[in-house]
Order: sequence, then structure tokens, then C-alpha cells
Amino acid sequence: MAFSSVDTLDEKEAGAELARLADLLAKANAAYHTEDNPFISDAEYDALKARNAELEARFPQLKRPDSPSDTVGAAPSDGFAKVTHEIAMLSLSNGFDQSDIEDFDQRIRKFLGLGTSARLDYTAEPKIDGLSLSLRYENGALVQAATRGDGSVGENVTANARTISDIPQTLTDAPDVLEVRGEVYMSHEDFDALNQNQKNRGGKLFANPRNAAAGSLRQLDPEITRSRPLKFFAYAWGALSEPLGETQTASLARLNALGFVTNPMTRLCAGTAELLSHYTKIEQARATLGYDIDGVVYKVDDLSFQRRLGFRSTTPRWAIAHKFPAELAWTRLEAIDIQVGRTGAMSPVARLHPVTVGGVVVSNATLHNEDYIAGKDNKGGTIRGGKDIRVGDWVQVYRAGDVIPKVADVDLSKRPKDATPFAFPETCPQCNSAAIREEGDAVRRCTGGLICPAQAVEKLKHFVSRAAFDIEGLGSKQVEQFYADGWIKEPADIFLLREGFGSGVRQLKNREGWGEKSASNLFDAIDDKRRISLGRLIFALGIRHVGEAASNLLAQHYGSFAAFEKAMNDAQELCGPAWEDLIGIDGVGEVMATSLVRSMGQPAERGSIDRLVAQLDVQDAARPKLEGSPVAGKTVVFTGTLEKMTRAEAKARAEALGAKVSGSVSAKTDLLVAGPGAGSKAQKAAQLGIETLDEDGWLELIAGI
Repeated sequence: MAFSSVDTLDEKEAGAELARLADLLAKANAAYHTEDNPFISDAEYDALKARNAELEARFPQLKRPDSPSDTVGAAPSDGFAKVTHEIAMLSLSNGFDQSDIEDFDQRIRKFLGLGTSARLDYTAEPKIDGLSLSLRYENGALVQAATRGDGSVGENVTANARTISDIPQTLTDAPDVLEVRGEVYMSHEDFDALNQNQKNRGGKLFANPRNAAAGSLRQLDPEITRSRPLKFFAYAWGALSEPLGETQTASLARLNALGFVTNPMTRLCAGTAELLSHYTKIEQARATLGYDIDGVVYKVDDLSFQRRLGFRSTTPRWAIAHKFPAELAWTRLEAIDIQVGRTGAMSPVARLHPVTVGGVVVSNATLHNEDYIAGKDNKGGTIRGGKDIRVGDWVQVYRAGDVIPKVADVDLSKRPKDATPFAFPETCPQCNSAAIREEGDAVRRCTGGLICPAQAVEKLKHFVSRAAFDIEGLGSKQVEQFYADGWIKEPADIFLLREGFGSGVRQLKNREGWGEKSASNLFDAIDDKRRISLGRLIFALGIRHVGEAASNLLAQHYGSFAAFEKAMNDAQELCGPAWEDLIGIDGVGEVMATSLVRSMGQPAERGSIDRLVAQLDVQDAARPKLEGSPVAGKTVVFTGTLEKMTRAEAKARAEALGAKVSGSVSAKTDLLVAGPGAGSKAQKAAQLGIETLDEDGWLELIAGI
């Protein structure tokens, strides 16, 4: 998340940003704590709060009454009775690296008057990613359970809490008043089972175990909570009629003896070196715990020190949460599979032991290509220090935002002794055709073409995608089904579905999941797309390197399918006027042009295209406005910086007036439009005697047309 430096803001700008942050963080708190449906990640939330604190530090006079710095959680839901906490349930301050933890230790030593050599013990325990809960016992009986809420007032969820097996209903030999605090969570195994059950019932799927646990505890019907596999870890206490112990460690042991589950990975650590060592151990074990954690919590062990240190407005001085990097996690690589795409590209995929990264459960990650697996980049240089990736490895998974997860590192100390280097297949796993890697290509590709089922299915999926034919009711799932049944093998077969499966014994309406109405709707939707624009058709063919924008460029340039087809035929030798015309189109390079011509010239591919076009009414591209245009039929080149329009706008305007826009200056260039910073193209145009205009001259030339 990128921000401008606080030092560059004036008071007015800072005030406006503080207002925006207050509003955004309030909404984020409500979504996370009240609605159990967060819309930003924990890392983004932490960054926003840090930004708010930085602004308040520089402009203390601008601190708002509703400052996020003074806020804990969110207001309780109206669906539950309210509970006022006798002792507020505060949040924790966060640390993100070693220096933050060392600063935390130094602040405590300074506050307590302890020297750097004095022993100072801390507890370190996994920070459970769940929902905070407070349990009040009086004379050994559970009388009340409440969520954190806004820290002062929470929601009464007593009936729901009684359904959780980890929560004792009665205690023996407990203080007369005991308020136990901890975290309600859901294990990975139970989360997977719950989501599978939800899927089978057609219910809502949960994004991660934290959302599932929070949503389950905060049900208005306790029987729904009872049906959900919730667990509880105790880690703290609120109101007490007598102390549980003299230290954090002893108090946790007392809670455990009373029947509460405490985290077995909690350790007593002497100083920051031991804290950081245990942090690393917990981080490495994260994927094997069976539940989600997002950091490690450190607390001063001596309770008399805790009392002296006291509290800030929303956090205790004696504790800190050392957060894991939100985008990173360690887990086991269980297998490497090869997926084959529509262009034959063979992509390795890591199958992982599931782990939550950035609030999302990750079980797969890209491995890019065979060089990446081998610890090399595409030029033969080393990555990850040259460490290769093997099945069974303990790997670090990286995910940021919506980026596809990838394997970032390998812990060689945990590599199984029998792990062997991964041998990238030289034949396609789908059709056994040879898989070759051409010089300069980072990817190995199956040569099976249309005989490869993986390529055929992926091409068909691309064909019906939104930017291509976009046939309502015919998506990836239906394509896979029809292909597996032998109903469609190539795009033309889609337009023969009504003829083949609209009547007779094998009717679509008689298949599971289909009826007469849905089958008829699909056939009608297919017929509606027989009339298609040339640009969409070219894109739908799924030719390597030819994307949506390039497809429209080609359509605009050639105008009709007949002209396009003839040009591809004439350019088969990759030379001559047709070839020069093709690569002269601004936005079409030799790589794209070669792929296009080769595909159109390959007999099987061309046969498939011809059978498809025979079923269609391909619409000519809209022709540019030529009448009265001073640039119709001319080749125009834009260079330098355009100040009154974007390059894309200028290009589109020129093409609409019948000009051909080229990316390079040659003897065929008729006009150069040069903005500030024009370099070699302007020099070459001058040498060739080509007419040159500045941006104002260009706008004057085309004014009123």
C-alpha cells in the first residue's frame, strides 16, 4: 500500500487524510468485528492504522475525537444483548520486525528502571486468529460470555458459548469471581468439513477459518453454533476475586489446571534473543499447527511488573503482538503437477499443505517454469541462492493482494533425505506428445495441438469467454462437460449442438442439470452469437500472443474476414508485401505476426477455423471516416510527449480518420507528430524529408472533422 510521505503534507491535506482514514478504518472495524466479512486484509488494516498514527504524531492538533488510535474493535451488533466489561478488553500494539521488539524491550526496561543486563522474562505464545471471548464464572459456574465489542461493551453470547466443548460449564477450586479471556477459533480440518457441508447444502462458503469461527459464535440461534466445530484457547483474565498466580506463566498453568485449554507452544523466554528465536520456531511450524495464527504475543511474565507498567488508552504497555509478514507463510510442498494451457504451455503447479496467507487459505502456488524449479532465472542466473524446489520441501509461500501465490524460498535444513530433483517432463502428461522448448522461450510446450485434450478444452473455454463469444449459459463447467461427453471437440461443434442434441435419444434436456427450458435457452443463446464482429472472432481463436487489443487492431486494419484470411495466406513465407503490411501495423510485432501467420497456415488449425466461419455471420469492422479527412490513407507516427491528449487518444483519433498509425519512421511515413522530447524519430523524419507537426498543428489539421 503506497502513501505519499507525511512530511510532504500541509495541515489542510493532513486533516483531510485523517478524516478519510477515520471513516475507512471505522468501516473496516465494523466489517471485521461486527459483520465477520472483512473487505481489506490485516496487513492493509495495519498499514492504515500506522499511517493514521504517523499523521497524528506530526499534527497532534488535528487528532480527531473519533481517532482510530483510540478505538478497539467495533460497536456490538443490535442482535445481541449488551454486556459492559468490568475491566476493558483492550487490543495489542503491533511489532513487525526485530527492531520493533528490541524497542519494546528497551521501553519496558526504561520504564521499570532496569539496566540492559538485568534479567527480564517474557512469555511468548502463538497469536490465534479467531474471535476474542470473555467468560465470567461466579462461585465456579459460568454465568456470562461476551465478545470484545468495542472494548468496553460487548455482545452477550452466553447461550452460544455453552455449546463449545472446550469451555467448562463449572469449575472446582476456582476464585469466587473469575473472568477468563481467550480466543474462539476453528481448526483447518473442521473448516474444510464445514465448507464442504455448506457447499453440499448450497449455503455460503467461508473465506477462512477466522470468519467461520466468528460467524458461528455470533449466531442468534445457539443450535447453529452447536453444530459448528468451535474450539477455545484461554490466554488471559479480566476481573478476579483473588490472583491466579504471581506470574503470567503460573497463572496460565492455574487456568489449565482448572480445565481450560492453553496453548502448548507458550514458552518462558529470557530477553529478546529468546523471544525472536521462539518466534522463528512458531513461524516455521505455522502450517503444521492445524489452526490459523498471525503472529506471536509477548507479555512481561512478572505480574507485579505488569501492574506497574499499566495501560495506554487502548493497549497494555507490557505486551506486544509480533505479527508475521501478511504475505508470507511456510508449509510443505506435497506434489508438483503439470497443467497444460490452450497454447500448449506446460505450467508447473505446487500442491501445498493448506496454509492461510493474507487471509486466504492457499493450497496451490505457481512454480512458473522448469528454470524456476531448478533455481535459475530465464537467462541462467541463480535465484533463491540457486536452491532448487523438490517434492517434500518445506517452502515459503508468498501472496500479495490478488497475486497468484508463488514459492519464494526453500528451507534446505528440512529437506527429506530421499528428496530428488524434479525432472520436468519431456512429453505432455495429457496426450504424450513431445514437449519442446524453443530457443528463447521460457516455457516448454506440448506439440499435440488439437489432439491434446487439455489444449482443446482450454481453447474452448477461451472461445466462450466474456471478451470472445460470451455465450450465456455456456461457461467453463459446461464446456468441460460437453467435451468429456464427446459433444464438442472444436468451436464449430458449439453451433451444431441444437442439430445434434436438440432432438432424438440423446437430448440435452434429458441430461442431469438441464431441462427443456434451459436447453432451449442455451441453443437460442448460441444462435444469437452466430453474428459476430471480426475483432471478437480473431480474439476468440485463441492464437498465441494475439490479445483483445491486437485483435481489434487487426480487424480495423483488414476490415473483413476475407481480407484478413487472404493477407495471412499471402504472408506465409514471412516476407513480401503482405508480411510487411502486417508487421507495419502499430502494435503488431514480429513475434505476434509469426504466431498469427503460422496458426492460420497450420492445416488442422486452419480447417477448424474454416468450419467455424462456415457457421457464422462475421461482421466487417467499422470503416474509418474518410470523407474530408486530411490523413485518410496516410501513415502517421506519434513521438515525444503529447500534452493535450494521451497517446492512445491520438492514435484512436487518427485511425478513425482513416490513417494508419505506425510505431516507426520509414520512407512510407507520411506525417510525424512530434511532442516535447522527440528524439531519433524526429531526426530520421527530418533526414527523409517527412512532414512534421507539433501537437497544436496536429489538432488544427484534424479540427472540425
